[in-house]
Amino acid sequence: MRCSASGHSHGWSLIVMKLPSIIFRSERIGKNGVPFSLYKIRTMKIGTKTDFAGEEHYTKYGKFLRKIKADEFVQIINVLKGEMVLIGPRPDFQTAYDVMPEYAKKILLSVKPGCTSLSSIHFYDEEQLLQEAGEDKYKNYWTKVKPAKILLDTFYIQNKCILLDLTILWLTFKKVIMSLFSK
Repeated sequence: MRCSASGHSHGWSLIVMKLPSIIFRSERIGKNGVPFSLYKIRTMKIGTKTDFAGEEHYTKYGKFLRKIKADEFVQIINVLKGEMVLIGPRPDFQTAYDVMPEYAKKILLSVKPGCTSLSSIHFYDEEQLLQEAGEDKYKNYWTKVKPAKILLDTFYIQNKCILLDLTILWLTFKKVIMSLFSK
């Protein structure tokens, strides 16, 4: 890296300018219904407006980053800010809570959202599963996937203990490692 006559490096300013396009912020709902900005590494092209991405929506390395969940590593920022914990139900959009049964919403919003959960392990390949559903992906998500996620997350909240947390951490680690070696 070359320095200017004043002794300051211009390389850092390039990195700082690139960060907004690398880090993606998405408004999610946290404990007690409080909105917060969830941080992720950008995996879709700027301007993409879809929850269910096709091949054409990904950045150069986006699909790979999502496959191994590396796009979520920066959520440690949310943990450090106190908005999230390592293990707990994944944070969702307000629109998901708007259509969720009241009993489920009350339980899920009683805890801080987490970086990993039983439901994120069970549906680790959720994106691929929904792509395979074709035109029925929205219907499949709201009638099959989301109810199962609510059930798993509710089970976690009602049975939370250190052994369950350690099991979820281990299973998450195992899924990430296995995804590195899969097609």
